[in-house]
Formats: sequence, C-alpha cells, structure tokens
Amino acid sequence: MTRIALCQIPVSPDPVANLTRVREALARAEGADLAIFPEATLTRYGRRISELAEPLDGPFVSGVSEAAREHGLAVIAGTFEPGEGRVYNTAVAIDRDGAIKGVYRKIHLFDSFGAKESELVAPGAEPTVVELAGIRVGLVICYDVRFPELTRALVDRGAEMFAVIAAWGSGPLKEDHWVTLARARALENTMWTAAVGQAPNPAEATDGYGVGHSMLIDPLGVVRADLGATPGVQVVELDQEATAPIRATLPCLEHRVLGVTRS
Repeated sequence: MTRIALCQIPVSPDPVANLTRVREALARAEGADLAIFPEATLTRYGRRISELAEPLDGPFVSGVSEAAREHGLAVIAGTFEPGEGRVYNTAVAIDRDGAIKGVYRKIHLFDSFGAKESELVAPGAEPTVVELAGIRVGLVICYDVRFPELTRALVDRGAEMFAVIAAWGSGPLKEDHWVTLARARALENTMWTAAVGQAPNPAEATDGYGVGHSMLIDPLGVVRADLGATPGVQVVELDQEATAPIRATLPCLEHRVLGVTRS
C-alpha cells in the first residue's frame, strides 16, 4: 500500500509564494509516502516563464528538496528549466532524502484552444519512469494525457502508476475532458493514476484557468478520490496488490496487437 498526497494548490506568478505553498502542503500531508503537485508549480503560465525559469539546482527545486527531506516523503512537482531560447516544462521527481531521482520534460506542447505553448516552451523527447516511494511512476504533463501512445510507452518501460500533473485550462467542456481523459488512460492500461491539477485561483488570475478536480483513479477507471474545485491536500491509498487480479480479469495489455513485437 502506497499513501499518496494529492496536493491541489493554487499557483501564483511568484515562485517564492509557491514554494511557501508547497511547504505548507507537505506539512499537511502527514502519513503520505509521495506528494504530487501540479504542473508549473514554480510559477503560473505567462510570458514571464522565460525569465523565471530556474535550473534544477536553483532556489525553487532546492527548496522543494529540502522540504521533502524535512518531512520524509517523496515529491513530484512541475517547474520550468532554462533551455536554448525556450524553456522546458519539467516534472521533477524527488525522493524522501531530497535527491532528484528523475526529470521529465513535457513532450506534447499545448498548441490548441487558441494557445501556443511552443512559442515559449521547447518539447522534451523521452518518456520517463522513475522509482519513488517503492513504486515505478510514469510521468505525464497536462496535454500529454491526450496522447495514449505516451502512456503505453510508459507501461512498456515498467510503470506501475501514472502521475499526471496539470494546469488544465478552464473553458467549455474542459473539465469534462480532464476527467474523461485521465480515467481513459487509467482504464485502457489497467493502471493506478494520480492526476493532480492546479486549484482555481481567481484572486491571482483573470483567465480563470485551473479546474482542480485532482483525482486518484483505480485500474478499472473508477475515481476513488476527487478534490473538487477548491484548494486542498488529501492523502489517499493506492493498493498495488489490486492491480494483478484486475489485469487477470481484464487482460487488455496482453491482448495488444498493434505496436507490439512478437517473437
């Protein structure tokens, strides 16, 4: 049994304020083995991400690592790293001792619904699975969840759960898209999925994005926990032992034909 803290925090344009919110959330995550924060926890999306991006040894990630070590739990959080001309939209995975165990740079950029993330962000290239808190976690960032081939690649790399971190934009049907896509990725891969988004933050934004609804979803696509649309931290239990009997009943991964090399 792995205990996961879904940390649905509002995200400010100010990295210092956001680091304070991370520390406060970790203090509330008592008993958890792994705390998961949203995409772009460093700072809200906007033109300033280029000037606010930090290397992984910068003050934000270093502060998160220190807090992880202080509270003795692993952390996944979103940040922006400087790149060549553009930044990377990055998920960083930190163990309970504060060491960085893995880094994933978002592959699929959100050039949709009138936005153009690729103007500011360079794409990553490599699906990433990292072992944290005794479980192999496949990392997924926001728009990535619309691409089932990524999560299948994570399955093939040995993922035992998906961590989907997001700053999911509000708009017509967008909340429904978020819930439907996260559940679909869980169900089609018979995979525990922790999907964590930013809480709505009307006091610090005019665009209204951040639909919330951070969830723990089981391998049959059932939502076991949903934080709704308000800020919060909820510790949930992920039962790894439940996966094998579910896959024995629903062996869809074994039944794959396309994209599978057979001897």
